[in-house]
Amino acid sequence: MYLTKEIKEDIFKKHGKDAKNTGSAEGQIALFTFRINHLTEHLKQNRKDFNTERSLVKLVGKRRSLLDYLAKKDIMRYRAIVKELGLRK
Repeated sequence: MYLTKEIKEDIFKKHGKDAKNTGSAEGQIALFTFRINHLTEHLKQNRKDFNTERSLVKLVGKRRSLLDYLAKKDIMRYRAIVKELGLRK
């Protein structure tokens, strides 16, 4: 499996405040970005997999709404996570 418990803990430790703080916006955005990157690579190999494509679009929408929330709530945290993950906006 591509997303093991250790990988999740590492993502939340790096981007969230703690490995157990799985509800922080930064941690969720980082996790969604990891999953989006994985699905993008999968779709490069399997371009007719429309269920995965739909899942990818839904994940991008969830990440976008979390980013919008973070931009409204605290612009400095938003800028930090966008720069750290290398997102476009």
